[in-house]
Amino acid sequence: MRPIPVLNPKEIDQCRAAAEVVVKVHQMVVERLRPGITPTQLDRWVGETLWEHNAKSCFLGYRVQRLPPFPGQACISRNECVVHGHPSNDELPFAQGDLIKVDVGALKDGFIGDAAWTYHLGPPDPTDRALMDAGIASLRTGIAAIKPGGELLDWAVAVQDLVEGQLGLHLVRGFGGHGLGRQLHEAPFIANVRPSYPGEWTECRVRWKPGMLVALEPMIATGTGETSQEHRAWPINIADGSRSVHHEHDVLITETGTEILTEALESLPDELPV
Repeated sequence: MRPIPVLNPKEIDQCRAAAEVVVKVHQMVVERLRPGITPTQLDRWVGETLWEHNAKSCFLGYRVQRLPPFPGQACISRNECVVHGHPSNDELPFAQGDLIKVDVGALKDGFIGDAAWTYHLGPPDPTDRALMDAGIASLRTGIAAIKPGGELLDWAVAVQDLVEGQLGLHLVRGFGGHGLGRQLHEAPFIANVRPSYPGEWTECRVRWKPGMLVALEPMIATGTGETSQEHRAWPINIADGSRSVHHEHDVLITETGTEILTEALESLPDELPV
């Protein structure tokens, strides 16, 4: 297993500053995202807002094995696309009723902030509103379960019991949160569901330690937790085409509990005017 970074106070302050930039970008999204806007326009505005705050996208050009460099300033994913959407994949203008996930990664002074939120264009129907509420509630419930000295598994148990046990929705399989600091994807990997077989999630028994900074990100769909992906393409879609949400916070483990560096996202409206 890769070593898990434990940040010192100066590094934590630098991560706070990066997280604040991410919040500023989401504030811009709330002000400008409307029907008729294209993903390319929104993506360009994300890059410009990052630049205005002396930061740059840590997604643009990001590479993982077998995929081309990521082509967007942000991940912009609509409706059944749950994560890793981008303008060159989806250029239709946004429309009333769209459920839009915006994931922003900011690199500022060598440290990273990374947070996603879901927005609805116009008043959502009860199903979409329940899905959006579940995403936010799963973050809150999972974070409340994190205690210094506890296990990473505590997060997943709390999130899965709420989303699938109580609400009857589906957490996306195969994707989860991660450590944060100088790199976008530091150790550990943090699943949103319990491991279903021995060795599936080898880090689940790792203990939360003060100074760990993690990006926690439940992804939820109405129909299934299974996904589909075209060959050599980034976007991840819900396999049955059902609606999906993605919410992500940057969370610091402290001596007494947690500090949510991106908590200001929860005060932003997620139902946007049309």
